[in-house]
Amino acid sequence: MRFTLRQLQIFVAVAQQESVSRAAVLLSLSQSAASTSITELERQSSCQLFDRAGKRLSLNATGRQLLPQAVALLDQAKEIEDLLNGKSGFGSLAVGATLTIGNYLATLLIGSFMQRHPESQVKLHVQNTANIVQQVAHYEIDLGLIEGDCSHPDIEVQTWVEDELVVFCAPRHPLAKKGRASLEELTREAWILREQGSGTRLTFDQAMRHHLNSLNVRLELEHTEAIKRAVESGLGIGCISRLALRDAFRRGSLVAVETPELDLVRQFYFIWHKQKYQTSAIREFLDLCRSFTAGVNRSDEIVLPSIA
Repeated sequence: MRFTLRQLQIFVAVAQQESVSRAAVLLSLSQSAASTSITELERQSSCQLFDRAGKRLSLNATGRQLLPQAVALLDQAKEIEDLLNGKSGFGSLAVGATLTIGNYLATLLIGSFMQRHPESQVKLHVQNTANIVQQVAHYEIDLGLIEGDCSHPDIEVQTWVEDELVVFCAPRHPLAKKGRASLEELTREAWILREQGSGTRLTFDQAMRHHLNSLNVRLELEHTEAIKRAVESGLGIGCISRLALRDAFRRGSLVAVETPELDLVRQFYFIWHKQKYQTSAIREFLDLCRSFTAGVNRSDEIVLPSIA
């Protein structure tokens, strides 16, 4: 049996999109060309790779076995192509990061990576933990940097650096003068929190699990900067990563409220698919991330790279 890399590329796109038409648009092909490629691949291999339900295609057992091997082969082929084009094996890299990491760490780390490897092409997807996990599981991105737990059976999880959430308020809020609050006091406040599905909200809910029913959640927002602005304006108190607040704390525009009764410590993690081929770009980027957190106890102590 003979098959081409282009056939595998189309197969992977159809598997990820679950649609020939969407895969064709993604690859700038006609729908008939994409459909013919899948039909020919199945004919050559003498087996079906998809279950068909109307226009929707989903991988069957054989297709699910083929997908990680096809993705790995395409990644290796891209490395060979880059090497032969004088790019030292560093080609494209797709990184997913949750909001705290994406906004306050990943962009600068990617900038440093691209300074070292100017020929590389990096795409950064910033979403919440649940979405990043799904993208890694479906081979849509190479690597995830997340701030929430991941228990997906197909995903490798490695600890990166410790992070801590902190309750905070506006300088004129009564808790600012006290500098600390009991659980009873916290349940009387109006809260501005991250949305469900985010790693930050998961950590907060776990810490407050015995008091969630008595909390007054006034606003749920998807962006940490929006939460900071809402708290500054006096709409309530919040709880996000110290990393996202260190500049505001230095300026005095927001004030930390110590909460001895709450465990708000969590981890940042690297995640990737267990069957994902580790390209040199992935390995190099992981090494770079680890180098910037070596000897650091907590995320807000990281000295970020300067990008000229």
